[in-house]
Amino acid sequence: MDKGKIEITYLIHSDDSSLNDSDKELVVKSRKMTSEAYAPYSSFHVSAVARMDNGALFHGTNQENASFPAGICAERVLLAVVSSISSDNLIETIAISYASNLVKDDYPLAPCGICRQSLIEYEARFNKKIRLLLTGRTGLVYEISSVSDILPFGFRPDNLIG
Repeated sequence: MDKGKIEITYLIHSDDSSLNDSDKELVVKSRKMTSEAYAPYSSFHVSAVARMDNGALFHGTNQENASFPAGICAERVLLAVVSSISSDNLIETIAISYASNLVKDDYPLAPCGICRQSLIEYEARFNKKIRLLLTGRTGLVYEISSVSDILPFGFRPDNLIG
């Protein structure tokens, strides 16, 4: 029997002040865009803002529904927007933020499993890593070099090829 080990390395910024100007702009915009989320049931407002390889910015926010499974997360809204509007350009970095009046929101959270899988598919589709900047309304920012780091055993399109 063999053993495997998975480790990831990521940067921890105490706040957005140590980020370069481009990344700080993404984090600030993502934090601001949480107010655009439609989250009347959970009061958990999430925003994802992408910087494309041409410098353009796109955003998505979570959209809840009274029939809870019918809602959609900010990250998947963002991917749908980017794929529909800017399919010729690739995502370089995504900043993901959240705000809530019900829970503490001053620390980073990672995307849910479905969103991680969707982001992995996007990376595989375009054969390009996507950097992540994860943060809350304030506080720490985690800088992760690739979505693959947060879903190391992700199901990829080539798993379907025999």
